[in-house]
Amino acid sequence: MREPTREPVTDADETALVARARRGDLAAFDALVRRHLPGALAAAERLLGDRSDAEDLVQDAFLRALDRLPLLDPNRAFGPWFFTLLRNHGINQLRARKVRHTESQPFDAASSDALPDEEMERTEVRERFDTALSALTPRQREIVMLFEVEGWKGIEIAEHLGLTPENVRWHLHQARKSLRVALAPLRDEGDS
Repeated sequence: MREPTREPVTDADETALVARARRGDLAAFDALVRRHLPGALAAAERLLGDRSDAEDLVQDAFLRALDRLPLLDPNRAFGPWFFTLLRNHGINQLRARKVRHTESQPFDAASSDALPDEEMERTEVRERFDTALSALTPRQREIVMLFEVEGWKGIEIAEHLGLTPENVRWHLHQARKSLRVALAPLRDEGDS
């Protein structure tokens, strides 16, 4: 795989590239790939946890994007559409991996499962986080998930949600502040 390069492309340029790529211009699609490749590799590696698997996922996702480019709404940005496609394809791969991954364990092998007290602690942390996340407004929750989990940039989130970048930053700031307050007891318990 070629070393990714970041090309400075404006939204208008990207719209033109998508239109050219739809007409079969592979150089235009290549320019879209170069623009989104670094972010796609980072997102895929975060999702799968392995660089080699991430590279395969990104390659598959770009091929799917090329096949499905005619289905892209002309008023929708390529980046968020592509990253949704990448994430969904990656999640499907993770599900398939879980179904297929079975290894026999020797009868006397130590369990790789967490100890009951560790599992209880993880469950408590997860429940507290889920509760704190659910206390956010739906807009804040969506922005946090897109920014922190999906790795989207503020400008992409703004475009996707029809907000200004400043509004996205404000929502993200408010959400993080609420999460810090709600999860402060966990930090305090960890210190003791």
